[in-house]
Amino acid sequence: MIPKVFQEIIDLGDGRSISIETGKLAKQADGSVVVRMGDAMLLATAVSARTSNPGVDFLPLTVDYREKFAAAGRFPGGFFKREARPSDNEVLTMRLVDRVLRPLFPDDYHAETQVMIQLMSHDDNIMPDALAGLAASAALAVSDIPFYNLISEVRVARIDGKFVINPSREELEQSDIDMMIGASMDSVAMVEGEMKEISEAEMVEAIKFAHEAIKVQIQAQERLRAAVGTPAYREYEGEKEDEAIYAKVKAAAYDKCYAIAKEASGKSERSEKFAAVKEEVKALFTEEELAENGDLVSKYFSKTNKEAVRNVILELGLRLDGRKTTEIRPIWCETDYLPSVHGSALFTRGETQALATVTLGTSREANIIDSPSEQGEEKFYLHYNFPPFSTGEAKPLRGTSRREVGHGNLAQRALVNMIPADCPYTIRIVSEVLESNGSSSMATVCAGTMALMDAGVQMTKPVSGIAMGLITDGQKFAVLSDILGDEDHLGDMDFKVTGTADGITACQMDIKIDGLRYDIMEQALDQAREGRLHILGKITETIAQPRPEVKPKAPKIITRTIPGNFIGALIGPGGKVIQELQKATGTTIVINEVDEQGVVEILGTSPEGIAAVLAKIDSIIFKPVLGESYEVKVIKMLDFGAVVEYTAAPGNEVLLHVSELAWERTENVADVVKMGDVFMVKYLGVDPKTRKEKVSKKALLPRPPREEKKEVSEKG
Repeated sequence: MIPKVFQEIIDLGDGRSISIETGKLAKQADGSVVVRMGDAMLLATAVSARTSNPGVDFLPLTVDYREKFAAAGRFPGGFFKREARPSDNEVLTMRLVDRVLRPLFPDDYHAETQVMIQLMSHDDNIMPDALAGLAASAALAVSDIPFYNLISEVRVARIDGKFVINPSREELEQSDIDMMIGASMDSVAMVEGEMKEISEAEMVEAIKFAHEAIKVQIQAQERLRAAVGTPAYREYEGEKEDEAIYAKVKAAAYDKCYAIAKEASGKSERSEKFAAVKEEVKALFTEEELAENGDLVSKYFSKTNKEAVRNVILELGLRLDGRKTTEIRPIWCETDYLPSVHGSALFTRGETQALATVTLGTSREANIIDSPSEQGEEKFYLHYNFPPFSTGEAKPLRGTSRREVGHGNLAQRALVNMIPADCPYTIRIVSEVLESNGSSSMATVCAGTMALMDAGVQMTKPVSGIAMGLITDGQKFAVLSDILGDEDHLGDMDFKVTGTADGITACQMDIKIDGLRYDIMEQALDQAREGRLHILGKITETIAQPRPEVKPKAPKIITRTIPGNFIGALIGPGGKVIQELQKATGTTIVINEVDEQGVVEILGTSPEGIAAVLAKIDSIIFKPVLGESYEVKVIKMLDFGAVVEYTAAPGNEVLLHVSELAWERTENVADVVKMGDVFMVKYLGVDPKTRKEKVSKKALLPRPPREEKKEVSEKG
């Protein structure tokens, strides 16, 4: 039986279009669609359990995005020739989609839900991550899963002052903005991207432009849902509720939590006080009541606590640690903390602390990117580690988390455009979060900036970052600068902004409420700029400029370009020449062929070692010019001449024949030159008979007059 296929077309307005199709593939999923743009095709499926597991009080949502190598006609790398764990780029795409979908499910929907997106056909001109959010939402749209508020995501770039939706990778390289925006019809839910020092107004303009394109994509999903005739949203059992228990908990806890919230205390002290109030509340119930409804008591206490903290901020303008809404926590910084690394910095803001290290290397240490949709390498990359002790917890370590990948990527994007294009090093930053109470990714940006300058990397400008929060009851609102972990958890927005003194370099915004007004967003950006500049001042007080040189223990790198036909001579048979040279000089030598030229990178801590390598390269590529004169040194005596070495190119030898020693006939070579003699010779080119190079000493000596001429002059 031929399946009935439904399709909707989205016109991007510039000759390009996106199609959404359902009814052909994966029909046993609750919802499935194929999204196509050009030759790129993504299959998205959505499945949700009919019931939720007992005791689950959150949405167990899994978003999975995978790129199949077959989609690009390629084999997976590695021994097993099979796709394995997701790449960092796949993880980042999962996070982008998850962050938009998760807040828009009903608050009381707790059934296991899985959204899977896979790239089935790749097009080099299409970046598939920009289609993943649309595909996920469309799969939910054609299902009966209770996802009432459809969304989409687009990438926006700006090329020559003009905004472009979902650009190609080549177009993106010409852009000063690379932003992903996720939104519903009436509200922006997620923003993430990097920029080349744009203003706050330009950023808002880009978001608004993207939102208009998203609305068109949501309308197409609504038309598809109507055409398919999807059944009404499924009924589900919501959370257990008991108004009487809520009233009892709130009456007992609200005033006490309100009082604690306005006391201005530290994280651990505050946690202990809230925990004590919770125990007092639980003591109001019998053991039988707690056995039956203990989960409700805990839930209602958390709800009451959250309401009390939010109201202290909205009504009094006071925050949990006593700060005003615009105030930044105390900051202290230190550079050169670790003696053996190439660069290091410690950045502490309140109860958040990051230690960043910089390692410098050659192109051999570049991070290789090998995925179906992208191949290349990164010469600047940042890794972020968030150990459990940073929050005073003991947890098992289970590899790099999605959160660590996401936070590291944000910090990397914040800094990458401030690394000069002619920087010869591959640079790796590692940020170890040692304490965390809000905004450790922004602490990573600040520590990373200082560590780069400490390492002697000539950054264009220093970068700082700040995390902004929002508390609103629909009428009143408060924008919070430099949020605490609790404010992130209890608040309605987490907005991270990084930049230089002249503009924004990266951002990440997650909004947990519907309908964030643009005027609030603009105020948050303006307030973020003030905070960012304050933090930047603390950074530049600690280290104002990059150090002029790399540290003694850090390697220096010299790049030299040689003609391509000399690469083999420098490497030597079986790598003998280059290996012996590295061993003798204590350097690392990397040769890359670029445009038929050899680009030689010499990395070493010893200036003498680097100089010896350069001298060897000079020797190998040395080519004397016909008719020019060169200084030579005698290194071997022969019966028929002397072997001489060009002093400017040690190792470059040539025979000085006995006939070219002097104008007079030479019977014994030693009568004219001796071992170690240094003198000038003229280069005569290649002898056509012997096909060997010729040099002459006598060519630079005055030619004696001929005998006959001398006799004539005597007779005269």
